[in-house]
Amino acid sequence: MSSKEKNKNQKGRHIFVVSDATGSTCEIVVKAALSQFSMIDTTLHTIRYARSKEEIKNVISEAMAVDGIVAFTLVSSELSHIINREGKKSGVPTIDVLGPLLSRFTDYLEISPMAIPGIFRQLDKDYYHRIECIDFAVKHDDGRKIEEISNAEVILVGPSRTSKTPISIYLAYRDYSVANIPLIYNYSVPNELFSVDKSKVIGLFVTPNRLKTIREVRASRYPHIGLDNYTNIKIIRQEIDYCKKIYRENKWDIIDVTAKSIEEAATEIMRSIGKKG
Repeated sequence: MSSKEKNKNQKGRHIFVVSDATGSTCEIVVKAALSQFSMIDTTLHTIRYARSKEEIKNVISEAMAVDGIVAFTLVSSELSHIINREGKKSGVPTIDVLGPLLSRFTDYLEISPMAIPGIFRQLDKDYYHRIECIDFAVKHDDGRKIEEISNAEVILVGPSRTSKTPISIYLAYRDYSVANIPLIYNYSVPNELFSVDKSKVIGLFVTPNRLKTIREVRASRYPHIGLDNYTNIKIIRQEIDYCKKIYRENKWDIIDVTAKSIEEAATEIMRSIGKKG
């Protein structure tokens, strides 16, 4: 394990347990799951009887401040929707602890639980929306179907090997419709990018030396293909400068993904988009 990974694992993590009742069930499930990660220092914050929009927003704000995660059991489908929406806007992961389990039981038993009227229609809607987002990301990967990018909530741009595709898929799992488009040095920028809402576009940046290393790994897998320019540090610097110039000219937000995991980069993007929204 690298020192960076070791430090990350040793970092204290914050889990917020939210319920509109006592929170006992949610606590039990969360603690049972955490027992598998005893090597990580975690702090549990339990918020009981949360029954207003303001309380939900406050929890999300607190979780965002400490890079926390929120697990919840809420009877109200409206509050469930709010906590997921606010989490999405703030880049805070949210987990409906009992929702998926109850949804599967509903399918199997062919009845709806009397205690939670209406929530399963929302669960079904959320599930199918996520599938649609993933399908959208796949169909609009690497500049494909560029004529449809106005339908995207997020548009990632950048040179080759700046993690556009994996970040797109991660964001899709977080319910965003994402398109990604490569910017190629000495080629004009696709006109479609100039006709979309600027707030949707995120320019990805990686330092030249890091990008060279990433590309060399890829090039080593294809020794029969001439990729000298692809890994040439001088040309890579020109590519990066070219992209940064385009980002600045169009006033697109820039996210430095050099030392970030896919999850960290995606979270920063979600927060950037959320602030604009």
